[in-house]
Amino acid sequence: MRRLFRSLKLLLLASFFLLIFTREWPPFGDEYYRITQLVGQRQFDFLTWEVNAVVSKVSAVLANGDAFLDEASRKEAVLEYMALIHQAQQLEAQINQIYADPTVVDAAAATAVLQTELAQARTDLAQLQLVAEAIVQDQVGEVLVAEGFGVLGQAWPPVMMQMTPLPSLLIVSPRDRIERIYGVSLIPGLSTAEKDALETAVFDQLNLSALVVPIGGLGTYPAMIMETSNINWLAEVTAHEWSHHWMTFFPVGWNYGDPQVRIINETIASLFDQEIGTRMINHYYPEFAPPPVTPLPPAALTTPVEPPAFDYGAELAATRVRAEELLAMGDIEGAEVYMEERRLVFLQNGYGIRKLNQAYFAFYGAYGAVPGAIGSDPTGPMLRDILAHTGSPRDFMETVAPIATFADLEEIWAEVMEVAEQR
Repeated sequence: MRRLFRSLKLLLLASFFLLIFTREWPPFGDEYYRITQLVGQRQFDFLTWEVNAVVSKVSAVLANGDAFLDEASRKEAVLEYMALIHQAQQLEAQINQIYADPTVVDAAAATAVLQTELAQARTDLAQLQLVAEAIVQDQVGEVLVAEGFGVLGQAWPPVMMQMTPLPSLLIVSPRDRIERIYGVSLIPGLSTAEKDALETAVFDQLNLSALVVPIGGLGTYPAMIMETSNINWLAEVTAHEWSHHWMTFFPVGWNYGDPQVRIINETIASLFDQEIGTRMINHYYPEFAPPPVTPLPPAALTTPVEPPAFDYGAELAATRVRAEELLAMGDIEGAEVYMEERRLVFLQNGYGIRKLNQAYFAFYGAYGAVPGAIGSDPTGPMLRDILAHTGSPRDFMETVAPIATFADLEEIWAEVMEVAEQR
């Protein structure tokens, strides 16, 4: 029976791959073409990555390597894989530190032993990766089935992810407003100098604001996920990217190209991943569950709390609001000077923002799941209200799936709140 389900999963994987592969092809036009010309050979090759990822996942399904492991062994395999990643990351950090030390004359000789240890760790990781990923996929999938997202006992769409070096993302915004108009994926490992040169070229040659940003995951299929030794983060980001796959079948996914709907979509995914990730950890890795929040005693609630010396979230939100005011008045250069001045303030307070511009806010403003998110966009509060007043993650996703415009979100939120008030 398990082999039958594996075969079914393979069929579903292939069909879903064909459906999602062209979901977010970038727009074509003279401006976008000129951006890709500036990017050149630094553009990430999705086709090659997708083919290799699908081949490896098909091989994993056919090999069925985790089928005969009991639950304790499955958990042990995942945690061993996490520990190996941690070991490899520590070794890489030590090697990088030696190479960055100007007092080291022969860095290659000084890191020879570490390089050997790293090579062995990477070999061990390669042997464990497909099995560990298959187990995590199954665990997240089983939670999704329990929450009502199953077809014939399997999560639909099938949960598929691969931990891999992630591309960075070139975000492009107009200078006269904050809006993501283009996003171009770049090969991993670009230096800071290369990123800055590309951003400057887009600014100088196209009069657009640009920023190269890191990402933690990407909703390809299988999903690209950053290599991590944190099982909590892995559970959440796997659920996050799966939610993007699920939304592909509904208006909230179909309209991802609309800037407002993109913010809605990303915020939904960020709320959903916390729900599913928490359930997965509580069920399979309870020792990694965060401790419950202890309610404050009544006296503490009335005691004034001294505000932090520098409130990063509030300061960033205020910066965006003021920048948008200046842009609305047509003072583009004034807004850019102001943002650079504010970046220096953040730097002085320990927050190393490399570049603060329109493209920065166009990217980081797309995630409204956290209270106090950047700007005054009500998307986050409205979606949190909807989640709080729906009975389950499944109810939440079905409620928000029809959203095709910001007006749809407002209408659904009003309906949910009206029903809540009547209870």
